[in-house]
Amino acid sequence: MIKFILAAIWICVATLGAVVFAFQSAGAKVDAPSATEPSMMGGLDYVKTEVISVPLIREGEVAGYFLSRLVYTVNPEEMKKLTVPANAIITDSVYSYIYSSPEVDFSRTDRLDLDAFRTHMRKAINERVKYDLVQDVLVEQVDYLTKAEIRDNAIKRRSKAPKAQKKPEPAAEGGHAAPAH
Repeated sequence: MIKFILAAIWICVATLGAVVFAFQSAGAKVDAPSATEPSMMGGLDYVKTEVISVPLIREGEVAGYFLSRLVYTVNPEEMKKLTVPANAIITDSVYSYIYSSPEVDFSRTDRLDLDAFRTHMRKAINERVKYDLVQDVLVEQVDYLTKAEIRDNAIKRRSKAPKAQKKPEPAAEGGHAAPAH
């Protein structure tokens, strides 16, 4: 009988040890992926903004428009925690960057530093949300249209629009068209 009780105690201790070991090793596996940073090879969401149009004002007049479409990479779990839409934060960051950076001159394309623009956007957004939310900012489109280019494009569109054709005047008696007044 004593042997039976000792065997039962031994089985309980072995089972309890196995359960404790299983919980510890399962907990370590769950914590391991969060220790590694998500990469572009998986784990990140790619969110595309609409075209962001920023009017550039020089000497009190609109000189042109800066147009951009950005793609940013974020951790989807962290994105769900935002209470403000991410696109609103991105758009505000683009406006803030353009208006707070007088050295940005879009009329000279040789001075546009895309790496600095992307880095600034990422840092500005992460500082704003007080978390490392945006991993990378990708530029899909960047354009600068001057006021003259916009005016020329509008004129071209109007001139290509189909013009209304005049209807022929009804014929008067005798088969001749009525004189135009």
